[in-house]
Amino acid sequence: MRIIHTSDWHLGQYFYGKNRFFEHQQFLTWLLEQVEQHHVDAVIVAGDIFDTGTPPSYAREMYFDFIAKIAKLNCSLILLAGNHDSVAMLSESKQVLASLLAQVITTAEPNNIAQQVIAIKDNTGAAQALVCAIPFIRPRDVINSEAGQSAEHKKQQLQQAISEHYQQTFAHAKKIKADLNDNNIPIIATGHLTTVGVTTSDSVRDIYIGTLAAFPANDFPNADYIALGHIHKPQIVAKSEHIRYCGSPIPLSFDEAKHSKQVLMVDFEKGNLSSITGLVVPRFQAMAMVKTTLDNLVIDVEKLVAQHQHLLIEDNSNKSSNKKKLEKKKLEKKKLWLDIEIESADYLNDLHKQINQLTQDLPIEILLVRRTKEARQQMANSTDKTILTELSLQDVFNKRLALENWQTAAQQAQQQRLNTLFQEVVGAVVNKVVDEEKEQMSKETTTQVIAESTNVEHKQ
Repeated sequence: MRIIHTSDWHLGQYFYGKNRFFEHQQFLTWLLEQVEQHHVDAVIVAGDIFDTGTPPSYAREMYFDFIAKIAKLNCSLILLAGNHDSVAMLSESKQVLASLLAQVITTAEPNNIAQQVIAIKDNTGAAQALVCAIPFIRPRDVINSEAGQSAEHKKQQLQQAISEHYQQTFAHAKKIKADLNDNNIPIIATGHLTTVGVTTSDSVRDIYIGTLAAFPANDFPNADYIALGHIHKPQIVAKSEHIRYCGSPIPLSFDEAKHSKQVLMVDFEKGNLSSITGLVVPRFQAMAMVKTTLDNLVIDVEKLVAQHQHLLIEDNSNKSSNKKKLEKKKLEKKKLWLDIEIESADYLNDLHKQINQLTQDLPIEILLVRRTKEARQQMANSTDKTILTELSLQDVFNKRLALENWQTAAQQAQQQRLNTLFQEVVGAVVNKVVDEEKEQMSKETTTQVIAESTNVEHKQ
């Protein structure tokens, strides 16, 4: 029995003014190819399918399109909600998607444990594996808040509640396995949370603000494999080979760009874990960070362009002449996305202008310009000027939130709601921009096809 473990797709992400439509589209196509090529029985998506609770329409279209296509491959699909996902949005279609071999689990339900144990079945209807399908556990799903509790007490209460939910779900799975009287059925557990000792990245958001920072690996049940999401870097948890984060399939922040991305192909034999293989996801968009000075900027950027040049070239040997030309036109528009850190403590109000002038002939797109941490600290000690162009939209919003008091549980809940609303507003803007870009691309493609067809007719 074989599964693919993936997570943290973040469909619809808005990245410093850019959408990730092309990258996500290419990844999902690649993933379907892996399912078919490796004869995969099930795919588990361990949370954060979408980047916001109100994803743009193109992201929803990709989601439904993927589910329809994977169903044709006779592959089961288990989709778990993450902290970025909207429970309401994912729930509204899960009954329909069940008919396409897709099981969507949105909330932890201690009073309905049976609904969170899913059997992966073969063509005959026999169970191949049991999955304790546990999504992101929201505190309100497993505990009742009480006035006057200390922060430490809340932390212990939440950790115990999450641990108990895992143990109860696992116990139910073991009972089902015993009733089936088949020791060749592995039990898989899932989760979307931070565990003790993991390495995070810039794009990972704290889940339990003011309470539980990380969940101890010892509190997981004794499942044959534990498929985790939320952390974007692939890693083994607590030196336990069977407890894994697969990581996100595309870099969701610039600091993730230096690491390869993967999904995990997990094999079981006679009910036991037999192998875990990382399938490296191709990079579909060139992106990098560079730490440099204005004097060395051009040389350093040229080196990066050379390193990423292969991402701008595609093998068109098996494609028609017209399609090659159309894809070449698209590829010509692709550029290396850059986060540039300048080692300068001097206040330069025309820093962006200088950088653009120096790099205007290079195939790059500068998404972020900032001074190094050391340079920013020196500036902070000598001036109170904040350079807006060095901040992302989220940075600006976070700075405004930081002016308020978020000490109590109610205030922290309000902070999370404001963050959610902010993401919804940004998502709505992105949705409109992407739709306009797709419409323009469609017009350009149609015009190009007509032009190519006319040229062919004239030659004939």
